[in-house]
Amino acid sequence: MNKKTVRDIDIKGKKVLVRCDFNVPYDENRKITDNRRIVAALPTIKYLIDNNCKVILCSHLGRPKGEVKPEFSLNIVAEELSKLLGKEVKLAKDVVGEDAKNLAANLKEGEVMLLENVRFEPGEEKNDENLSKEFASLAEIYVNDAFGTAHRAHSSTTGVASYLPAVSGFLIEKELNFLGTALENPERPFMAILGGKKVSDKIGVIKALLEKVDVLMIGGAMAYTFFKSMGYEVGNSICELDKLDLAKELMNDAKSKGVKFMLPVDTKVGKEFEPNTESKTVKFTEIPEGWEGFDIGEETIKLYSEELKKAKTVVWNGPLGLFEFDQFAIGTNSIAKILADVDAVKIIGGGDSAAAVEKAGLADKFTHISTGGGASLEFLEGKKLPGIEALQDK
Repeated sequence: MNKKTVRDIDIKGKKVLVRCDFNVPYDENRKITDNRRIVAALPTIKYLIDNNCKVILCSHLGRPKGEVKPEFSLNIVAEELSKLLGKEVKLAKDVVGEDAKNLAANLKEGEVMLLENVRFEPGEEKNDENLSKEFASLAEIYVNDAFGTAHRAHSSTTGVASYLPAVSGFLIEKELNFLGTALENPERPFMAILGGKKVSDKIGVIKALLEKVDVLMIGGAMAYTFFKSMGYEVGNSICELDKLDLAKELMNDAKSKGVKFMLPVDTKVGKEFEPNTESKTVKFTEIPEGWEGFDIGEETIKLYSEELKKAKTVVWNGPLGLFEFDQFAIGTNSIAKILADVDAVKIIGGGDSAAAVEKAGLADKFTHISTGGGASLEFLEGKKLPGIEALQDK
């Protein structure tokens, strides 16, 4: 973490624009169903309030694609923030328009306001220079605390940093410290669990992790591409036929680097893509025609669990099965429960694996749950994140 944080500059009494990640899930009645991302931003916001800053928060919500759509309004976030902070958070009626400018101009020390959804502006996702300047005109200092969008070069994540002193908030600092330490200086054995649908989504991550880990465990639908590359039939399972050579290459890479590369030894298959479909567990070499693999089997759970008990650092990204359907969530939930009791640094890389651990009620048993699925993947890959690059170095 060689980037300056809010601690490293004089912010007292200043007007500060903070990019947060308030992209929270909500139901059809516009009730927030999980406020974790809002709670994660509180340490930075409270620090600014305690230093008498005039605080201007901004975020996106959903994908309004540059149009003003009431169903993507941040009014639900302003309400939740007001409750959590115990003080009113005023919501501007626009992003950088008249109302936002008036509210910002009249903000008093210790007060907090929230701009409307930054993605209501067509220039946001294009990193439009004029919009970046408009954001900058509202404040004296820019703070990025949105790790979930740090891998996107947008006006509110990178553009504005060209026109104001730009530093990180505490959430980004925490993310980089945990993910960075895990990669640069892990306690060993260092193990990674990778799930999810496609090998193609994780090529870069697998390659990067093969340079660092002692054990790599594969789960999720991408396992079937590996099985097929070994010459086995996979029925109707998701399989990337154009990635078979790559799968072989990755397994050979692991061998030459001395990394233990673990694939499921059995799999739970279903007849149809339905929650209550007929299912059975078979050896990975015996997937029947017309059936589809949806989860790791009991033998694999045992095998992976025994291995994980020896770990000192674990990074987990991607569910091990179709965890949205209860009968195929057993693999993911079992591994989460085993890991909960392992005495190690345990990092969950955001996205679906974070949702699964939350759903299982085990979140507090993990060292760190990343708030950014895509960003944490790119970070693990060793890619530079534009939202971080744009901040001032220490």
